[in-house]
Amino acid sequence: MPSARVSGTNRTTSHPRRQPASPGCKGEKAEAGPLNPAWLRTFVEVYRTGSFGKAAHRLHISQPAVTQQIRMLEERVGVPLFVRHATGSRPTPAAESLARDAEGPVDALDFVLQRYFGVEGPSRPLRLGAPSDLVSDRILPALADMLRERVQLRTTLALSDALLAQLAAGELDIVVARERPRLKGIAALPLYDEECSLVASPETAREIPPDLSPAEAPRVLAAHPLVAFAESLPMIDHYWWSVFHAPPATAPDVVVPDHRAVLAAVRASVGITVVPTYLCAEDFACGTLVPLLTPELPPITTMYLATREGDVARPHVSAAHGKLLACGRTWN
Repeated sequence: MPSARVSGTNRTTSHPRRQPASPGCKGEKAEAGPLNPAWLRTFVEVYRTGSFGKAAHRLHISQPAVTQQIRMLEERVGVPLFVRHATGSRPTPAAESLARDAEGPVDALDFVLQRYFGVEGPSRPLRLGAPSDLVSDRILPALADMLRERVQLRTTLALSDALLAQLAAGELDIVVARERPRLKGIAALPLYDEECSLVASPETAREIPPDLSPAEAPRVLAAHPLVAFAESLPMIDHYWWSVFHAPPATAPDVVVPDHRAVLAAVRASVGITVVPTYLCAEDFACGTLVPLLTPELPPITTMYLATREGDVARPHVSAAHGKLLACGRTWN
């Protein structure tokens, strides 16, 4: 530490080291002694559980100890991290920022301590978002080894845009999306290419000429109800532009955010739809559904595996990410 000698005396005057100001905060952080890394683990548990009491239970320490550690951490950061209320604790914007940077390293340290030293740390479920058909048919089988080892998993079933928004907000760890993520801070890799088919029940198909040309097909198909996965017709719109070079002429008549339910409606001759071809394999084999057209180049949708930047360093996220990428190479 630098010092300055006072003229005419033998005393020295030390200049205390100034702590840098917290990003986005006014003023300086308080000098509060050494930083205990355990405070960060406590902070992460309060952030994840939304409660000082629940964090204390998971960490096997007293609630006053949790309160004291968070207070010491707040003194070092220089701003409040949580707002206490009747049902728990709400993180401040500073806590949201700190959590994004701290969760990965804290989880990685817990993994090392458990694997090499047998020290059990608090674990958090892996939070995964994907369309429902992918979770049941592909994702759960791909992660079966991890789940048998008692890795906890929580799934969110929704449309890709909603899932990606939750991922960006830190509410999910991994998302399998049917669109390329375009959000800041989100990293994505192509997972696999998904072929899609225009299908109908045999009864509905008999009402449609089998030799439709791409030019006349949109007009003929517009006479039949569209059953869609989403109001925006993402897969249907992609099929129409790829095969007919034009958008669908009508809005969807039935919207069900689950491809299996969409297929159930189409089997009952409610209308026509576009779905991932792999979902129709058994129906095609037994004749309960038929493809209406057989394009020379079937439309393809690229699926993406998305995480927040840096999160793949966390052990469970890394393991699930690797397993899904490996299995994705075998999917079609």
